[in-house]
Amino acid sequence: MIKNIYKTSLSLLTDLYQLTMAYGYWKKGIHNNIASFNVFFRENPFSSGYAVSSGLENIISFLENFKFSKSDLDYLQSLKTENGSNLFSREFIDFLSKIKFECDVYAIEEGRVIFANEPIIRINGPIYQCQLIESAILNIFNFNSLIATKASRIAHVSNGDPILEFGLRRAQGIDGALSASRSSYIGGTSKTSNVLAGKIYGIPVSGTHSHSWVMAFDSEISSFRNYAEYMPDNTVLLVDTFDSIQGVKNAIIVAKEMEKKNKRIIGVRIDSGDLAYLSKKIRKLLDKNDLNYVKIIASNDIDEHILESLKLQGSKISVWGIGTRLVTAFDNPSLGAVYKLSAIQNKNGNWEKKIKLSEQKIKINNPGVLQVRRFRNKSKFIGDMIYDIYSESKLNNMIDPNDSTKSKKFTNNHEFEDLLKQIFKGGKSIYSKPSLDHIKSKLKNDLDFLDESHKRLKNPHIYPVGLEKKLFDEKKSMIIKSRKN
Repeated sequence: MIKNIYKTSLSLLTDLYQLTMAYGYWKKGIHNNIASFNVFFRENPFSSGYAVSSGLENIISFLENFKFSKSDLDYLQSLKTENGSNLFSREFIDFLSKIKFECDVYAIEEGRVIFANEPIIRINGPIYQCQLIESAILNIFNFNSLIATKASRIAHVSNGDPILEFGLRRAQGIDGALSASRSSYIGGTSKTSNVLAGKIYGIPVSGTHSHSWVMAFDSEISSFRNYAEYMPDNTVLLVDTFDSIQGVKNAIIVAKEMEKKNKRIIGVRIDSGDLAYLSKKIRKLLDKNDLNYVKIIASNDIDEHILESLKLQGSKISVWGIGTRLVTAFDNPSLGAVYKLSAIQNKNGNWEKKIKLSEQKIKINNPGVLQVRRFRNKSKFIGDMIYDIYSESKLNNMIDPNDSTKSKKFTNNHEFEDLLKQIFKGGKSIYSKPSLDHIKSKLKNDLDFLDESHKRLKNPHIYPVGLEKKLFDEKKSMIIKSRKN
C-alpha cells in the first residue's frame, strides 16, 4: 500500500545514525552477525488499560519493497563529513546496492489488544539490516497503534453508536490522514469522510454538506430543499449555520416534503453549541413531528471524555462525527514505542542475551529471543507472559518486572496463545494479510475477552504482564553483574 501511494523507494526513511552504524558494522566485518530486536512501548497511551496493535500491513509493504534505488545511492554518495570527505565509501554504496532483505519478522497481529513492555514485533537477522529498518517500523507502528487505541476508547464509550471519522483536514499530512482513517476503522469507527482512504482501504465513506452550501442560497430552507433534491437517498442537513433550532424546523419542513415523495432524510447535524441541551430539544421537535427515524449527528471537537460526559447528561445524539481529537491523538501525541537489541548469536550459533541498563528501571530492556504467551480462562484474558523461546522452563509462573513481590501462576486448565506470529521468513513474506473487516472483528473479540475494569477511561485496572520466572531471574543476575562491572 505504501509503495502504491508514494511511487518511490522508502529505504531512506531512516535516521542517519542507522546508516552510520550499518557502515561501522560493515567496516568491522560483523554486519552479518545475527541479532534479535524487539519493538515495545513502556506505557499504555492515554492512561488507558490497553492499546491496539495497528500498522502491520504497511510495515509488511515497506519490508517487501526494501531496497535502495539508484537515486537513493547517489544521494548517500553525495553526503559529506565536516571536513568535506565522503561520509560513506564507494565500496559501501556498492554493498548497499546489492542487499536483499533477509530477516525473520514476528509480530502480534493487527487488531489485537496489547500492553506496555511486551514485545509487539521481533526482528531476527543480520544486525545491519535490523538497524536499517528500525526507524520506519517505529514510525508506522507508533502512529497507527496510537490512533487505533484512541478510536477503540471512543467506540467503547459510544456503546454501539456509529462513529464517523472526519479528520482529513486536521490530520498531520497525507499519510497521517490515510493511516488515521485506516487505524480508526480498525479501532471502531464506522465510516470515514476521506474518499481516498475509502478507495485504497475499502472503508465505507460518509459525508453531508458544509455551512458554505447553506450560505450559497438565498435562504436556509432553499439550501435544504436543493440538497434533498440532488441527494434524496443521502440527505443529512447541517442545521447550525444561523440558528440550530430554526434550522431543525426548516429541516422538518423538508423532511415532510420528502415523505410525500416516499423518501426519508437520514439525519440532522449540529456542529456547535451545547450539544446535550440542543440534542434534547431537537429530539423533541423531531418526535413531535413523527420523525423518530431522523438521527441526530453531532461533531465539534468530541473525544471519548466529552462523549462520556454527553452520555451522562442524557444527550439524544445517535451518531458521532469525530475528527481532530481522534486523528491527531490530541491528548497523547506519541506512543513512544522503542526498538531494542535483546540477543546476538555467537560464532557457535548460540544466542547470547543482551541487556541495556538505565538509572530508570522502566528503561532496562528484557533480554533474550522473546515471545508473548497470553493466558485466559473460559471468558477473560488473565495475563501475558514474556518468555525466551529457548527456555526449557514449564512456563507456568510469571513475575511483575517492576515489582518482584507480585507473581502469577497458571495451570493446565488455562488456555493460552503465543501472540507473535511469523510474518517474514528469510526476508520473504509468509503471512496472509487479513481483510480490514476481519481485523476489526478480531479487536471486538479481544475486547470481549478483556475485563471491563481494563477498559474504563479513568484509573483502569492494570492488566498483568510479567516475565517468566527463569527469565526474570536471569535478567536480575545480568543487572547485578553489569552493575558490578
